[in-house]
Amino acid sequence: MTFSIHGLAVARGIAIGKAVLVASSRVDVAHYFIKPAQVEEELERITQARSAVMAEVQRLHQSVPKDAPPELPALLEVHMMLLQDEMLADGVKHWVTDRLYNAEWALTSQLEVVARQFDDMEDAYLRERKGDLEQVVERLLRHMKGLPSSLPQPKGRKPGSAWQQNQLLDESHDAPLVLVAHDLSPADMLQFKQSVFTGFVTDVGGKTSHTAIVARSLDIPAVVGARSASHLVKQDDWVIIDGDAGVIIVEPSPIILAEYAFKQRQAELERERLARLRHTPAVTLDGQHVHLLANIELPEDTQLAVEMGAVGVGLFRSEFLFMGRDGKLPDEEEQYQAYKRAVEGMQGLPVTIRSVDVGADKPLDRTVKEQAHLNPALGLRAIRWSLADPGMFLSQLRAILRAAAHGQVNLLIPMLGHAKEIAQTLHWLAHARAQLDKKSIPYGPLRVGAMIEVPAAALSLPLFLKHFDFLSVGTNDLIQYTLAIDRADEQVAHLYDPLHPAILRLLADTIAQGAAAGKEVALCGEMAGDPALTRLLLGLGLRYFSMHPTQILRVKQEVLRADTQRLAPWAQSVMQADDPAAEMLAR
Repeated sequence: MTFSIHGLAVARGIAIGKAVLVASSRVDVAHYFIKPAQVEEELERITQARSAVMAEVQRLHQSVPKDAPPELPALLEVHMMLLQDEMLADGVKHWVTDRLYNAEWALTSQLEVVARQFDDMEDAYLRERKGDLEQVVERLLRHMKGLPSSLPQPKGRKPGSAWQQNQLLDESHDAPLVLVAHDLSPADMLQFKQSVFTGFVTDVGGKTSHTAIVARSLDIPAVVGARSASHLVKQDDWVIIDGDAGVIIVEPSPIILAEYAFKQRQAELERERLARLRHTPAVTLDGQHVHLLANIELPEDTQLAVEMGAVGVGLFRSEFLFMGRDGKLPDEEEQYQAYKRAVEGMQGLPVTIRSVDVGADKPLDRTVKEQAHLNPALGLRAIRWSLADPGMFLSQLRAILRAAAHGQVNLLIPMLGHAKEIAQTLHWLAHARAQLDKKSIPYGPLRVGAMIEVPAAALSLPLFLKHFDFLSVGTNDLIQYTLAIDRADEQVAHLYDPLHPAILRLLADTIAQGAAAGKEVALCGEMAGDPALTRLLLGLGLRYFSMHPTQILRVKQEVLRADTQRLAPWAQSVMQADDPAAEMLAR
């Protein structure tokens, strides 16, 4: 039966494919594709984990005291039975062998398939066996991750027979795939970066949640905030993701499928037309040169940035070097090599490296996220985290300074808001230089900039222009903090408004004061890559836009069609309107 789910459109385009569900787990599970030659190795990992957990459960069963509640040994017997059931083993083997999933992903995928069968059972007792299965899979995952197992807690249930071995496995292995999940961490998104997925859907998230940002960076259709999509969509359902309208269509009819296939072809033709602009200078009709820069997450992203005609990197999100490492931070040498590759990859063009910005929607690992402040967006994050750990901060600063010996490098500091934070940051930068001097390690010159993303910073521009060489406006957080909206919360996502008069005034004032001081002001938030806002930003005086490489050509097209002299008075009228969005539509 065809049905639709509505969410937030965060990455344009149409994706059509079979659903791949990433099941939630209390254990942080890595998801990646393996090579055919690694199949046997992954299957062996699962076999070893299964044997080890079985031995562990048997030992627990044998050591249960005679006076223990009878439910405890009964529960352990259920776990042993589930571990030996061939349906779990056969299903996991399918995901590894046919889909080339890594072992952990295969386990959680099969868990999702079998859990749905439990949910459909009429017998209440059998339905409750799903909880036992989840505990068994969690024990396997914990063993494979090298974590200590926890004793399953009895819930007063009696052992029962295994479920019927009835599993439908689809044979169309070459079908395109779309990813459906409750949520995806930035680290997960990073692992999917080189994957075969043609689209993403998540239950949670807003238009500028980090999941949405990275999905856009993949240049594939994505819908977030779809609420219960991961529960309504079944593994291998045919799914259409309409990234323009924010709609997911499940099990579409042939007529609907044909309509969206046509839309897909039209989008491809548009991409081909835009590709002709790659080497065209971004100059407006009235001769204003506009700098279109790239946002990147990894050094390898520089290749795409150069291909798309970026004139430099306006934001290298260095935190992606720190994520998905189970808390083990990269040392100075590893960071230096990464920054050096990025500098060399840009072939002489400037690279702006932001100091590590973790916290809020970008925890280093699941443990950090779970132990985070009740309102992590306002807690120990970004520069606050760096200043709280001088050793880590100095290691990063030394690595960036050393990379500057290989090309033009700028350092960008996130989330500054106080004069004392500025002083401390500059102090540690000077100290990092002194440490390199002492060891006679070569390094290069750095231009140092500050991100304007806290309202206090936007209202203290003379202080920032006094101490920094350039400014970069991070509109994602500036909007979040100014409007008091959690940008990752789909329940208030409709209130996230980049065209709010207060936001436009802060932007206009920052651009104007920077120009008066003769210093560059860039915009590296999501607004920079939105073609619908390009002319407004040009009219407000912005000349430095930084966005994901895949967004550059659409923005360049708008730049080439723009006349800033005509746009300036119109932009002022939009900014001063009570409803700027309506004013833009009336033009």
